[in-house]
Amino acid sequence: MRYLCIIYGTDGETAHFSPRDMDHYVNEHLDYDQALQARGKLVASEALQPAETATVVRMRRNKLSVTDGPFAETSEYLGGFYLVEADSDEEALELAAGIPSARLSSVEVRRVKGSTRGAERTP
Repeated sequence: MRYLCIIYGTDGETAHFSPRDMDHYVNEHLDYDQALQARGKLVASEALQPAETATVVRMRRNKLSVTDGPFAETSEYLGGFYLVEADSDEEALELAAGIPSARLSSVEVRRVKGSTRGAERTP
């Protein structure tokens, strides 16, 4: 089954990091990616640009509205994700707990709707 591990965080969580600390933190994520990939558990993972770089698109009554900035004012924002393959809910939680961001941020784990082990990817 596929699970999306959604990382939510704040700018303050890493604001005190020195450049060396930040490099170490990034490398921890890259190492975890490789470990998951070696186990056949990683489908995809990406870090996102800061929330202030977002653009929100809405269609209302056939009229397009485009707004710069995040969807909503919030203290936490979507920072990245891991799409993993797990045999159970428990294994998905274990994989999410291993994400280095889980030590500083929140990781929401959600099963991909209709996901079954070995299912073909849908666009």
